[in-house]
Amino acid sequence: MPYKSGGKRRNNVIFGVGHSIWGSTPPSPIPERVLDGIPGFLAWMALLLSIASAVAFPQVILLVAALLGLYSSARFLLAGIANAKGLKLIKQWENTDWHAKYNQDATPDSLPWDCVHHLVIIPNYKEPMQILRATLKNLAQQDVARTQMTVILAMEASEEGADAKARELVNEFSKDFANILFSVHPAGLPGEIRGKSANEAWAGRSAKLRLVDELGLDMDHIVVSTMDADTLWHPKYFSALTYLFATHPERHIGYWQSPIRYHANVWDISPLMRLVNAYSTAFELAYLAAPWWMPMPISSYSLSLRLLHTSGYWDTDVIAEDWHMYIKAFFASGARVNLQPIFLPFLATATTGDTLWAAIKNRYQQTLRHAWGSKEVGYIIAKMLEHPEIHFWSAFSLLLRVAHDILLAGAGWVTLTVGAQLPVLLHPSIAPPIPDILADPLLLLNYPAWAMISISGALIVVLGMLFWVQDVIMRPPRKRPRTVAESLLTLLSFPLLPFLTLIFVALPVMQAQTRLLIGSSLTYRVAPKI
Repeated sequence: MPYKSGGKRRNNVIFGVGHSIWGSTPPSPIPERVLDGIPGFLAWMALLLSIASAVAFPQVILLVAALLGLYSSARFLLAGIANAKGLKLIKQWENTDWHAKYNQDATPDSLPWDCVHHLVIIPNYKEPMQILRATLKNLAQQDVARTQMTVILAMEASEEGADAKARELVNEFSKDFANILFSVHPAGLPGEIRGKSANEAWAGRSAKLRLVDELGLDMDHIVVSTMDADTLWHPKYFSALTYLFATHPERHIGYWQSPIRYHANVWDISPLMRLVNAYSTAFELAYLAAPWWMPMPISSYSLSLRLLHTSGYWDTDVIAEDWHMYIKAFFASGARVNLQPIFLPFLATATTGDTLWAAIKNRYQQTLRHAWGSKEVGYIIAKMLEHPEIHFWSAFSLLLRVAHDILLAGAGWVTLTVGAQLPVLLHPSIAPPIPDILADPLLLLNYPAWAMISISGALIVVLGMLFWVQDVIMRPPRKRPRTVAESLLTLLSFPLLPFLTLIFVALPVMQAQTRLLIGSSLTYRVAPKI
């Protein structure tokens, strides 16, 4: 089979490695293991204090819950504003000719366009062939695929037939990329946790060994994009990435992230899940578009091979790898790493199930796996102690960003839900009866804490509808006519949004943080998506 690199044909290479030549990540030191329990400890403390306060100081905890509710609704409002800005930026980026822009903006310090080489890692485990074929067909449509892209299928030895599966795909798509390779991550290496991170680490090192050490490609010209197996990149993503990498003055400490949209199978999932996904999509775009929030990588992202190599690749004892790798690179680069948005959204496949209940369980399990990223609070603190030379405020700003989302989803949700409900159940007089409110809404003025909770809840529902509208605008055409049941579930999902976020965000986060607190491990499960 032909092997192409920079337009020159050579012998193609398919490789699988069956034993460890790099070793594994050593276990976390004891202080970090203790720090892993911080989010869970705070969540349970919040629960105990909320219960105790509901008994002894009901007005106080109700006020605290009301303030948290107002803060949450303010976040929703800011996310709505930033999301609208992000949608405008997406249109601008989609209308840009990135090669022409490079010719206009390139400086003597820029890399030549044709010198930028893309290494795309596709970690996968028991993914259906139809998913992998769709992913490779999408990549093959990129402008730079045939001349400047190496794809590596990161297979798992624990999947029966993985080698044959990879060979079939390599044969099928050999003419579509400069190079297409595969690696086979051995099972059961000491100190490893089976999952995307360990697989990426093996594939990344394997690709570096082949492309740089054997074929002589310049490491400083290679940008790595890692992805979920079902990621469908925007047709202009790699052209924009080529421009940004080539012209970036500090390209070797850069990260690049595009917004995620759960639209690959949007018409095959429950309307309840569509609203939850619209909520998630809106916040991820808002984080990239808002100047007042620090963006973080999610799911599929890019970074230079130089940064990846000097950072020590992905850790092999990690489940939620996207934030972890960024944090690792942040400290390895002396806090110089930065994330730059690419406003060209990629499509992801949402979790599904044969029944609504199965879909709910699968989504819960996916969020539980993502919530294992609660470990990053302790990881950042451990890294801050390990690197006292790094400016405190730079590292502390990253800690605040990560801890904010993790603690708000755990301890914050516990305080908000328990603090808003239990005091009223135990002391009904501190809240007005619902019939009285319906008869005279101004009665809420006599109950300021309850008024804030009511306003916050209503605002979140309204903004949830805004996120849904923004999401609908960007969805692909419908596959089938809308049914009455679908319409009813869609309408029902709006008032249920606080409950849905409790089920699909707060509870799995609480479970993950509790398991980290008691030292219980998590088994990696692939979420069904077809």
